Amino acid sequence: MAAAWLFAGCGLLTGINWDGERIASATGKAVTAMAISDEQIVELCRQSVAQLDQQNTIDNGAYITRLRRLMSGINQVNGMTLNYKVYKTDEVNAFASGDGSVRVYSGLMDIMTDDELIAVIGHEIGHVVHQDSKNALKKAYMASAASDLVGAAGSVGAVTQAVAGNIGQALVNAQFSQKQEYKADEYGFEFAVAAGHDPYGMYNSLMKLTKLAEGSQASSVAQMFSSHPDNIKRAEKMKVKADNYVKKK
Repeated sequence: MAAAWLFAGCGLLTGINWDGERIASATGKAVTAMAISDEQIVELCRQSVAQLDQQNTIDNGAYITRLRRLMSGINQVNGMTLNYKVYKTDEVNAFASGDGSVRVYSGLMDIMTDDELIAVIGHEIGHVVHQDSKNALKKAYMASAASDLVGAAGSVGAVTQAVAGNIGQALVNAQFSQKQEYKADEYGFEFAVAAGHDPYGMYNSLMKLTKLAEGSQASSVAQMFSSHPDNIKRAEKMKVKADNYVKKK
């Protein structure tokens, strides 16, 4: 039904040399996106992260050494094998994807302590565990169907790369509801504590990112935080959680 709606007006466009294969590809993507499987999500993530890896400078020095030390022994989450890389850039960001890829930007590592960093990484993994990323990827895949339609008219090339690029950007810049963010904060807290880190790491990282969003350093993380009006409330919830954890010890 969605594919029929998407292409219902195509017959009205005359004088265009449509590429039948690309129209079929676009139709297939629209249908697939409506009922995309976990296995397809994993494959889309794998291909998109591979493209992002090619587009970014991968650190092989002090940053990845620190990250490997920090994440030592944390190789799987919910049966998903994790793999880590650091993008060497001043941007303050991090993301995790459905294929187990965890990408941390050196700009984030520069401003976070180990206790704060592992909480942020846990937060990002939490979005994958809770399947928050799935809808963002569906939207990106639907957008790629539209790209194929344009390509079918001979206006856009390299559609396969565009698809991976759309999904890659969905991974990097995905924005979630306040409820989803709260759940990911909770996951990040538990993730850090389970690894033996400071229970206030999640709270402190949220406060740092909120301050960054208020300053002049605009980044994907800063923009994400500035779009949510209740970030101080999120941080306060994590402080209460940490206080209660310390009291019970």
